[in-house]
Amino acid sequence: MLIDLIAGARPNFMKIASIIQAIEKRAEISKAFGYRLVHTGQHYDQNMSATFFSQLGIPEPDVNLGVGSGSQAEQTAGIMTAYENLLVEKPCNLCLVVGDVTSTMSCAITAQKLKTEVAHVEAGIRSNDWSMPEEINRMVTDSISNYCFTTSENANQNLISLGVPNDRIFFVGNTMIDTLLKNMDRFCKPSFWDELHLQKQDYFVLTLHRPGNVDEAENFISLLTTIEQCARGKTVVYPVHPRSAKNMSSLGSLTSNIAFIEPQPYLEFNYLVQNAKAVITDSGGITEETTVMGIPCMTLRDSTERPETISMGTNELVGTEPENLIPYFDCLFQGNWKEGKIPPKWDGKTGDRIVGHIEEILLA
Repeated sequence: MLIDLIAGARPNFMKIASIIQAIEKRAEISKAFGYRLVHTGQHYDQNMSATFFSQLGIPEPDVNLGVGSGSQAEQTAGIMTAYENLLVEKPCNLCLVVGDVTSTMSCAITAQKLKTEVAHVEAGIRSNDWSMPEEINRMVTDSISNYCFTTSENANQNLISLGVPNDRIFFVGNTMIDTLLKNMDRFCKPSFWDELHLQKQDYFVLTLHRPGNVDEAENFISLLTTIEQCARGKTVVYPVHPRSAKNMSSLGSLTSNIAFIEPQPYLEFNYLVQNAKAVITDSGGITEETTVMGIPCMTLRDSTERPETISMGTNELVGTEPENLIPYFDCLFQGNWKEGKIPPKWDGKTGDRIVGHIEEILLA
């Protein structure tokens, strides 16, 4: 029995790590199935890809489809064509996709058309915002998945409301949190820590990459200016996503206490998050990590596919208007940020649960 594990972009690597480790641990007892790690090449920057493999103990991919850059349609077509060729040459028994990137949807479609069953890890999450490419990817992938592994009760209910049978839904928890918990004692200072004179709980971490926040120069500048003012002189560390970097040259003179740095490897980035006063982001996955680490988080979006980070965790949905940030920063500096708790099954054992279910499925 052979499982394809699909990884194409930075978030995927964090989500497959514990699944690989669980499969390898299980192989010591029973060699009922093996895996083939397929890297689509959707992210190809060294800091956005390769360092994650080395830092998280993920083996070198068995196959790299090498798709590279391009529009959504170009990447989708390239991934589907390359993965189809692989499956025709050497079929697998199950295609396991994670998250909601282009690679997730593309490989799921390709597998199903070749009559290969699909399992989706992180199924059922919804922002209900169709302007997000990720939302389309989630909807398509869930609709054609044979097995849906979920992170929360919210995700379970989303799938049930769409008519997915209960016996296809497996509430297992969050593999990204598996990776976080396993590596917390390995987090390490980035090289610029001393150069920027950073002190624990005395700086902010900022991540921005969504089109609505970074593609329009005037709005981007307004966000950065407001964040600088709200930070009250404290350093804002901003690892610049490639999407944002393309727009930086048009912004002219920028704010003085925002430190623009390269995208960081996993261990260094999470050291920054763990020791920050707060995080300002438009990412979904970071809100899960801040919830587990107990770090205040402000999400610059109008919707979220991870509502449990708000209802249970340390995250707040700020919206996309820059002035919305002001009362949240006031609350933070007044020491009144809410206490969060960790959602059910975000306990570091999700990979083991998934592999246990897969074993039952394949050997049934």
